[in-house]
Amino acid sequence: MVEARKKILVVDDDARNRKLMETLIQAEGYAVQSVDSGPAALAAVAGECPHLILLDIMMPGMDGFEVLRQLKAGAGGKAVPVVMVTALDDEASRTRLSAAGASSVLTKPVDRWALKACLRQLLGERKGP
Repeated sequence: MVEARKKILVVDDDARNRKLMETLIQAEGYAVQSVDSGPAALAAVAGECPHLILLDIMMPGMDGFEVLRQLKAGAGGKAVPVVMVTALDDEASRTRLSAAGASSVLTKPVDRWALKACLRQLLGERKGP
């Protein structure tokens, strides 16, 4: 279990994906907030900055690339690790995400062990004694 309740923001337009991520993250002891759009994500970060953001790329209206760009351009979200969650698994997309400031990329469907390892790495937590 995680000692401190670090807050993770999940951003995905698909309610099933949000629920799955919430369940996996809460099982690890983290606090979770989830939103269904890019504008809602930016508003959530402006309200109370999370420790980490899991961000879907393919969303209607404002996609994950634009949300990431705005997060990294603003003072509030600049230092927050952003993990892009996507079905896109080609080298061009990964390069574009890295250049945009993504901390990591998880491919859908998300593997719970890959998610757990990613969270621990980016939040600076140890696996145990």
